[in-house]
Amino acid sequence: MIRINDVSFSYDGSADNGIRRLSLEIAKGECVVLCGRSGCGKTTVTRLINGLIPHYFAGDFGGSVEVGDMKIEATPMHEIAASVGSVFQNPRSQFFNVDTDSEIVFGLENRSVPTAELRSALDRTTDDLGLGTLRGRSIFELSGGEKQKIALASVYSMSPDVYVLDEPSSNLDTSAIAYLRGILEGLKADGKTIVIAEHRLYYLAGLADRYMRFDSGVLAETLNASQMDALSGEEQHKMGLRRGTLSDLSFAREDRAASEVMLEVEDLSLKVERRTIATGVSLSASRGDVVGVIGLNGSGKSTFVRALCGLHKKARGTIRWDQRPMRPRQRRSIGYLVFQDVNYQLFADSVLEESHFGLKDPDVSLAEQTLKELDLYDERDRHPASLSGGQKQRTAIAVSLNCGRELLVFDEPSSGLDYDSMIQFARLVRDLARDGKVILIVTHDFELLSEVCTRIAWFTEGTSRAIEPGSAAMAEVKEFFAVSSQEPGANA
Repeated sequence: MIRINDVSFSYDGSADNGIRRLSLEIAKGECVVLCGRSGCGKTTVTRLINGLIPHYFAGDFGGSVEVGDMKIEATPMHEIAASVGSVFQNPRSQFFNVDTDSEIVFGLENRSVPTAELRSALDRTTDDLGLGTLRGRSIFELSGGEKQKIALASVYSMSPDVYVLDEPSSNLDTSAIAYLRGILEGLKADGKTIVIAEHRLYYLAGLADRYMRFDSGVLAETLNASQMDALSGEEQHKMGLRRGTLSDLSFAREDRAASEVMLEVEDLSLKVERRTIATGVSLSASRGDVVGVIGLNGSGKSTFVRALCGLHKKARGTIRWDQRPMRPRQRRSIGYLVFQDVNYQLFADSVLEESHFGLKDPDVSLAEQTLKELDLYDERDRHPASLSGGQKQRTAIAVSLNCGRELLVFDEPSSGLDYDSMIQFARLVRDLARDGKVILIVTHDFELLSEVCTRIAWFTEGTSRAIEPGSAAMAEVKEFFAVSSQEPGANA
């Protein structure tokens, strides 16, 4: 089905940011996972298969790529798109309409499919993927998980033979990941060929046929499912991979001396427009605490941390810092928030400038040291927009580490991060905690939670629960993160 023959590609003529002498074959009906450290070449391979290379991304290209009977380099993009469907890491980047119905059938409409067939395809896709509650909605009102479902639906409606997905789980909660797995199982059962570039591997166990691990633009090795399952967590980590299972993870809480409570939240209620999304939210945190904020999309996590940082006005209740009630303006001077979509807060012309952007009298040497710790120093002169998703995330993290604020909040900081980068981030968070910072991490990543968090705030059933590692409730938390396939339509 897919044949890549002796392909080398480098972006903009640079020899160190693409792939080299790549040859591989993927059979019809296979589910293949492309894995490896950030920047290893996974995304480049997906672009070879869907034709974005060489038709969209400029660079030095050699070799040949075949998908079915098509020679990709000689086939127009509209013909490739009929056979190869792509779901990108950020679904917003592939939307062309403002409502969900139009977006689902956009590809078919571009192919001049008659109206009656469009409507039939829309209904079929809705039924197959369980999207009844998402019909007729504004794209701008959807959650991240809902946007990913619509992006997948827009591809599904065209019924391609090959599905290419680039880190599809990066911004999804546990329910949406289970839904995604259920869809992938259905596609595989229908004989579709699936290629997934991914860091999170645990939800693909029992689904993937082969794992192709890349390293510095080279296909380092290919493992079948049994070989991957036989690897220990430590062996996977040495290869730069995330764990293939979460079942053996547990919290390793550091023993430390008791510290005074700095952050107190009492009976907080949160509204988005006129809708109350959480009430009775309470939390306390001392210096050195790293609080993991968990829950399904839409449960109020991001709204809560924005309120803590003075960025959400529709909040009622009491927020105290060092025993003093703080108004939103005062909270903005104490807290710093790294957004889930870091593209909204990258402004400078280079990574180094970005790492101290907006700071008065920045310590450039500190900024350079932070970039070294985040493995970004070699990229210091690059424009942030040219970075990979994981590198952008680390660049935004660098700003937070240099700003000197007492309350640091990270919204999905491990989105797009490989294992090495996640561990680097966790190490820096632990250092900041030892320096007396109060840190909150909104995350769907159980690996990160178990690595660094000292406590958990679980948003569920319209309020929050405070959970201490080691308590009986931790079994519930672990069950919350367990992924099994979910029938399309459940929680859609």
